[in-house]
Amino acid sequence: MGADGEQVGIKPLPEALAAARALGLDLVEVADKANPPVCRIMDYGKYKYETAQRAKDSRKKSTNIVVKEMKYRPKIGQGDFDTKTRKVKGFLEEGHKVKLTIMFRGREVQHPELGRKILDEVAEVVEEIAKVEAYPRLDGRNMTMVLGPDKKAIEAIKKARAQELKAEAEAEAQAAQGEPEAT
Repeated sequence: MGADGEQVGIKPLPEALAAARALGLDLVEVADKANPPVCRIMDYGKYKYETAQRAKDSRKKSTNIVVKEMKYRPKIGQGDFDTKTRKVKGFLEEGHKVKLTIMFRGREVQHPELGRKILDEVAEVVEEIAKVEAYPRLDGRNMTMVLGPDKKAIEAIKKARAQELKAEAEAEAQAAQGEPEAT
């Protein structure tokens, strides 16, 4: 093909190179398995740049999902439970999947219902922003469960927070001007 898209036809290599040089472009082989080889007259530097940009854009659009892990114990205290669960909620809001692991020691493994109870409590706390992707199962001395973020619910929560902040800012601005606050 020529520089403007028209087909040139079968040409000997020196003639094709001369045509490309005359236009100030490159002769690029596009299909080497064909007989005769298929070539195109183009600006190769520009072509490489555009393909690199397309690859960069596709990488930018793809989301790399990270699986975070939070480990609990069957005899966890309420304060530790609340702290770890708050962290799990933060991971989910950031869009990460979370793998919850209950680690059993000694004879604790004979009471898997304790671990399941903890996993159910965590799932209940984060149910408005997460969905269970892998239900609790026991493998060896650990019980695992995977939670995934519910993107629609997270977006709705973020919008609600933004509206609250905007309302607070407007209320502060009115108070700063000395006007009575209308509630």
